[in-house]
Amino acid sequence: MDGEISPSEVEALLDDDPPRVVDIRSPGEFARGHIPGSVNVPFAELPQRVETLADAAHVVTVCPHGQASVQAARLIKSYEGIDDAVVESMRGGLEAWTGPLETDADPDEGPESPF
Repeated sequence: MDGEISPSEVEALLDDDPPRVVDIRSPGEFARGHIPGSVNVPFAELPQRVETLADAAHVVTVCPHGQASVQAARLIKSYEGIDDAVVESMRGGLEAWTGPLETDADPDEGPESPF
């Protein structure tokens, strides 16, 4: 792992030279809101899917609070095919993110409100 990156730095990179943002939360959490352009690779699936990141020059891992993403960044950096990539964890996680979020959830999904 090459360290941590602030949410504001990630947001600035999205406009110029976007890194591969890897959101390690569950698919349901990801669908409810994620950083625009990010990909969902749940932490439990990361060891089997890390090779899909081999072509990335810069990877930023994201989780709810910025703790599990440190472990994810270390795992990605340890993969042989990621030798030259910069791999960072976003400090503070999505809790610290103030930029826009994309959603995949259908607003009509879920149980009807009894009220």
